[in-house]
Amino acid sequence: MAENTAAREAYYAKVAKLDVSPLWTTRLVPPRPEDQVRSVAHLWDFDDVIRPALLEAGGLITAQEANRRVLSLENPGLGGSHRVLESLYAGVQMILPGECAPAHKHSPAALRFILEGQGDAWTAVAGEKSVMRPGDFIITPSDAWHDHGHDGEGPYFWLDGLDIPMVATFGPMFFDHYPADRAPQSRPSGDSMARFGANMRPVNERWTRLESPIFSYPYERSRAALEKLRTAQEWDPFAGLKLTYIDPTTGGSAMPTISTFLQLLPKGFETKTYRTTENTIFSPVEGRGRLIVGEGDKQRTFAFKPRDVVAVPCWVPHRIIADEETVLFSFSDRIAQEKLGLWREMRGNA
Repeated sequence: MAENTAAREAYYAKVAKLDVSPLWTTRLVPPRPEDQVRSVAHLWDFDDVIRPALLEAGGLITAQEANRRVLSLENPGLGGSHRVLESLYAGVQMILPGECAPAHKHSPAALRFILEGQGDAWTAVAGEKSVMRPGDFIITPSDAWHDHGHDGEGPYFWLDGLDIPMVATFGPMFFDHYPADRAPQSRPSGDSMARFGANMRPVNERWTRLESPIFSYPYERSRAALEKLRTAQEWDPFAGLKLTYIDPTTGGSAMPTISTFLQLLPKGFETKTYRTTENTIFSPVEGRGRLIVGEGDKQRTFAFKPRDVVAVPCWVPHRIIADEETVLFSFSDRIAQEKLGLWREMRGNA
């Protein structure tokens, strides 16, 4: 046996020099997600932590110098890898009055969810300019020129979500600066909503891109939809009343790699325990509550309020208690997992 062990060790040392490895010495596919996933559930406090830190940064570096003044949300379990969860990036961005973040484009797709601000902050995506208001969900498609600025008063903050880790896995990472600070506006404001946002489209026009042709989803309209469905919709015991943002030309996800949602939980509503393979980031818009994650001695309770950010990793059981009437925005990698045939859920403890 000792001779066999020594021979094996010699063999392993030999094949290591051949740029190969013996599969039988490792477990390439672990039996459960928790044996693979290193990220942990975590809450980033907006009012007491993120907001003051960004205001301090505003006195140290301009939007022009930084290109984007963003604090990346680093998951404690991922060791400073610029990931909020295994497959997703998230950060909180601030722009000050009079600033313009220079135009650029990149192969990773991005979303913006507006957290706080007053006045005339705007974004321009693929040649169309739109105002930004708290609660708005905005898409920046892959390889689309975009910039944004602020002509009003006071700071503006939003949550950025990108599929950077997914794109990096495949390798096609591209980034380009526009030659000037502003990319040209080629379409009037409101053009995409007029063309596709009324369950209509120009008769001879086809939309062939993978993302929604509507890049700005105003909170006022999304919130009104939840309110209208409050009495008409059967409440899901695992999610309350939850809607997903869609591409109106297909009915599918508004983004090809990231799913986005808005959900309503009445005061006192407690969801049942839910488990899903998707990596999910929550950001409350209205109300306060508790997100309870994990089980047994690993269970943790995160008390949330508006504009906080909470990350829940793949396959971690969780439930939500609404201490006040609560509206939650969230995004996840569900649509990417569905396309790959990987997504699954577990409702309850079955």
